[in-house]
Amino acid sequence: MKDDGGLLWSLAAQFAVLSLFAIGGANAAVPEMHRLAVEIQQWMTDRQFADLFAIAQLAPGPNVILVTLIGYQAAGLAGAAVATAAMCGPTCVLAYGVGRIWDRFREARWRRAIQAGLVPVSIGLVAASALILAQATGHSAAAFALTAATAAVAYFTRVNPLWLLASAGLVGLSGYV
Repeated sequence: MKDDGGLLWSLAAQFAVLSLFAIGGANAAVPEMHRLAVEIQQWMTDRQFADLFAIAQLAPGPNVILVTLIGYQAAGLAGAAVATAAMCGPTCVLAYGVGRIWDRFREARWRRAIQAGLVPVSIGLVAASALILAQATGHSAAAFALTAATAAVAYFTRVNPLWLLASAGLVGLSGYV
């Protein structure tokens, strides 16, 4: 783990660009974060990435904390600060500017069409994130079955996801998976 200026600039540039493609929130960018952190930069393994994702989901607050954890893994505290600022800064500025313009065209048909078109894009990006994480964590039939069952219960019921995560964690802790 090194914290030289080149690595910090790399974190800043990569997460700034990534933030602009995170349509639907930070979870929509998880596949690209995984590719960047695990496959390209090799800051961590698949398992470490999945663990950081789980921590980010269980921690209170926004799930963009995953970016902070990736930055920390890559370059310590400075990396955590740089990655978080790079992921949040550009989108905040862009959202502010677009929001001001967007309000002017509240009743425009093209605005409704754009909003309707972005819904499936967001759903697809989040679904791709789920697939990447499932592939990174489940390497056995039992793990796949547990992941599929948890996803089905989450989709078809109103059970709090924390109970599902806790239950799946207990099954994993028991050694069955």
